[in-house]
Amino acid sequence: MWLLPLAPSGPRRDNPRHLPSCSPALLLLLGSCLGVPGVAAGSRRPNVVLLLTDDQDEVLGGMTPLKKTKALIGEMGMTFSSAYVPSALCCPSRASILTGKYPHNHHVVNNTLEGNCSSKSWQKMQEPNTFPAILRSVCGYQTFFAGKYLNEYGAPDAGGLEHVPLGWSYWYALEKNSKYYNYTLSINGKARKHGENYSVDYLTDVLANISLGFLDSKSNSEPFFMMISTPAPHSPWTAAPQYQKAFQNVFAPRNKNFNIHGTNKHWLIRQAKTPMTNSSIQFLDNVFRKRWQTLLSVDDLVEKLVKRLESNGELDNTYIFFTSDNGYHTGQFSLPIDKRQLYEFDIKVPLLVRGPGIKPNQISKMLVANIDLGPTILDIAGYNPNKTQMDGMSLLPILKGARNLTWRSDVLVEYQGEGRNVPDPTCPSLSPGVSQCFPDCVCEDAYNNTYACVRTMSTQWNLQYCEFDDQEVFVEVYNLTADPDQITNIAKSIDPELLGKMNYRLMMLQSCSGPTCRTPGVFDPG
Repeated sequence: MWLLPLAPSGPRRDNPRHLPSCSPALLLLLGSCLGVPGVAAGSRRPNVVLLLTDDQDEVLGGMTPLKKTKALIGEMGMTFSSAYVPSALCCPSRASILTGKYPHNHHVVNNTLEGNCSSKSWQKMQEPNTFPAILRSVCGYQTFFAGKYLNEYGAPDAGGLEHVPLGWSYWYALEKNSKYYNYTLSINGKARKHGENYSVDYLTDVLANISLGFLDSKSNSEPFFMMISTPAPHSPWTAAPQYQKAFQNVFAPRNKNFNIHGTNKHWLIRQAKTPMTNSSIQFLDNVFRKRWQTLLSVDDLVEKLVKRLESNGELDNTYIFFTSDNGYHTGQFSLPIDKRQLYEFDIKVPLLVRGPGIKPNQISKMLVANIDLGPTILDIAGYNPNKTQMDGMSLLPILKGARNLTWRSDVLVEYQGEGRNVPDPTCPSLSPGVSQCFPDCVCEDAYNNTYACVRTMSTQWNLQYCEFDDQEVFVEVYNLTADPDQITNIAKSIDPELLGKMNYRLMMLQSCSGPTCRTPGVFDPG
C-alpha cells in the first residue's frame, strides 16, 4: 500500500519527502535534536514505534496471548513490571501519553467532549505541544499515526474527520471509539468508510497493512516516529475469523478479589451484588475469552512490523514500545467488566521496550507511568525533555542501564467520575448520578466516583493512598506487600502520622506541574 503524506493544503503542510530549506532559526531548532545519547556522530537518529492497545490489563494476564510480542519486544529488551497510568480511562490516559502530563494539567477528564476529549479546547491548547508535534516541527521526524486517537475524535462539534492534529505527516485515524468492522477512518483529513469484509476491513489487520505500507514508502532521509493504536482488546471484542475458537478452556482468573464483596470500600464498590449470578459469571468469562482472541491479531501485527523493519534494515536503529491505555477488570470485587477504578487491575499496564543499547531479557521494577513516554521519546530523538512542560521523566537512562540512578517513588492517579443528574436508562429505579450500569443494576461509575491516589513504591514501602471527592471524603489505603489483591482497607489502622504525610503528598501532586511533579516523595531522602 503506497501512502501519501498530507497534501499541500490544510493542516500540517510539510511533505516529509520535501522539507523546506532550513532557515538559520530552523537549523538552530533542529540542532537541539541532534545530540542523541549513545548515538555515534554522523549516524542516523533512531526511529521510534509506539504500539498502543485499548483496555489491555497486566494484572489479570493480559499479556498471556501475546507470545510473539513478548519474544520480539520483551525478551529482546526490557519489561517494566511496575508501569501505571495516571487515569484508568481511555481518553484521559491517551491525552497523558501525548502530552506527558497528568490529567489535571491537560484537562481531559473523561471520554466526552464536555470532558475535553478531543474538544476544540484540547486542539487549541494541548495538541500543538504534544511530543509528536515537537518531533515533527523541531526534530524533523516523519510522524505516522494509525488507529484509535481519542474517543471523540471526528465529532462534528470538534472539526469532524477533516481535523488533523498538528504534528502528524501521515494520519489514518479512527472516527471515535474502537470498532473492528463498519467504521470510518480519516485519511489525512478525508473520510474513508469500511464495511464488514474480513479480508479488507478488519481494523487490526488494516492498521498492520497501512503501517507496512508506510515503512516501504517513507523517506529514507529523515528518521520516523510511528504510533499504531489498535482497537483490541476493547469491546465489542470481535476476533478475526481464524481466532474465534481460541482459548475455549480459558476463564477469567479466580483470584482472591474475584466475586467477593468490597468491604470497607467506596460506596460504588460496595453496591456490587455478591455473589454474582451464574449468568453474570458466564458473561464475563466469555468477555475475557474474546478479549484474548482479539489480541492474537495484535500479536500478528507486531510480528509483521518487526519482520518488515528487519528486512528494510531499520530494526537495529528502531526503538519499539508496547503498552496499553489502561487496565481492566472481570469480576473483581463483584464488578462485572470495565475499568475506571483505583485498583491495580485497572491502573497497571504492560510496558515492553526494545531498541539500540537496550540489553535483552531485562526486567525493571522502577515505578513508571505513561506520562514518561513522551519525555523518553523526545530524549531518544535528542531533544531535552526539560525544555517542555511535561510532568513525566525520561526512561532512557533506565533503558540504557544507568547505575546509581535517582528515581521517583510515587506517581499520581486521578479520575473524575461520570454521571448525569438523571437516572441511568438501564436502571431507572436507581438514583440519578450513576452510569455504566448493567441489567442487574450493578453500576461501574458515578459522578462522585471522583478520586485521587498516590501510588508509592520504595525499598521499604508498597502503598496506595486514595481520597474521594464526595460527602464522606472517603479514604482507601492499601499495603500491597501484605495485600496485593487490595482486599483490606487499612485507612483506619495505619499510623496517623504516615497518613498525614501521604495526604500532604497527594495535595502537592494534585497541584504539581512540570518539575514539581518530580520532587521527592514521602519515603525519599529530602
